[in-house]
Amino acid sequence: MSAYHQQARRRIDSIESLREHLQWAVEIEHSTLPPYLCALYSLDPARNPAAVEVLTSVFVEEMLHLTLAANLLNAVGGKPVLDAPHLLPGYPSPLPHADTTFEVSLVPFGNEALDLFLRIEKPSLPDAPAESGLYETIGQFYHAVEDGLRHLCDSLGEARVFSGDPARQVTSDAPYRGGGAIIAVRDLATALRALSEIVEQGEGAAHRDVWDGDHQLTHPDRDEVGHYYRFLELKLGRRYQSGDTPSSGPTGAPVQVDWDGVAPMQRNPRITDNPTGSDIRAAQEQFNRAYCDLLGGLEMVFNGEPSLLHDAVGAMYGLKKQAQALLRMPAGGGRTAGPTFEYVALAQR
Repeated sequence: MSAYHQQARRRIDSIESLREHLQWAVEIEHSTLPPYLCALYSLDPARNPAAVEVLTSVFVEEMLHLTLAANLLNAVGGKPVLDAPHLLPGYPSPLPHADTTFEVSLVPFGNEALDLFLRIEKPSLPDAPAESGLYETIGQFYHAVEDGLRHLCDSLGEARVFSGDPARQVTSDAPYRGGGAIIAVRDLATALRALSEIVEQGEGAAHRDVWDGDHQLTHPDRDEVGHYYRFLELKLGRRYQSGDTPSSGPTGAPVQVDWDGVAPMQRNPRITDNPTGSDIRAAQEQFNRAYCDLLGGLEMVFNGEPSLLHDAVGAMYGLKKQAQALLRMPAGGGRTAGPTFEYVALAQR
């Protein structure tokens, strides 16, 4: 086995390593938010209701995954970090701690965005090895976390592994209206439920099914497919129906996508693209301050103040108006400006 694969498959064999990897889980779940939000903000809701519905549902569930990752870290005595420069490394950038051959960009909705999202949510193969770092798929990373949790509980006992303060858990009492549920993590059983929720909503259930076990956010009477398959529905223009499988592809009703009903946002915008004092730069700086304040608020939620989650979620939705204002600003070359998701130090907010 090569040194690369040895590093990727190293077992999580200490509480310290487990905490480190669960902080990575927090960073991985957060890293999906900026690209999904850029695509969502770029859509004209009147012309693309189906795409808006999909991206909104995925975003809401990624917020759930972020919360579950923080609950897992808190349960083993860790302290989630969100308000830090490495959470916003600039784009393009690899997924945190992943195989660096794949990079994430900020782009408007379209085929490039869908190909990117399909790569992020790519299901792992049933026999794919656990990968604790330099992972190929997010599912393989979580497989390594599960393997580490089971190993440490066997060798140390659950009481030593799950030593965190239960009061730091975000519980099902918190506001949440997406698929799945917030799970307070207190032992191995609830930890495994939380990991399963994250993986199945992304990949579908048990590596062989497109369905994630939940009902659709806006159509509670319909079963929901995993994130990967929701994006595939948009790309292929057809919904999954009962009996469809990963190999069959979607064979259900058509999905309408207006590929022109999208703001042509500049690819991977940066603050430095615009002169100091320009309207675009000022609006981008305002957005970045608000987004970093949101990260600070979420860090407070996950570090002992779970009752503040409602305020943090409200702040997240409040960013929409700022982002859409940027997407109406011409940036030259037939493109518009867009949010840059760059870190702003607390002293500069």
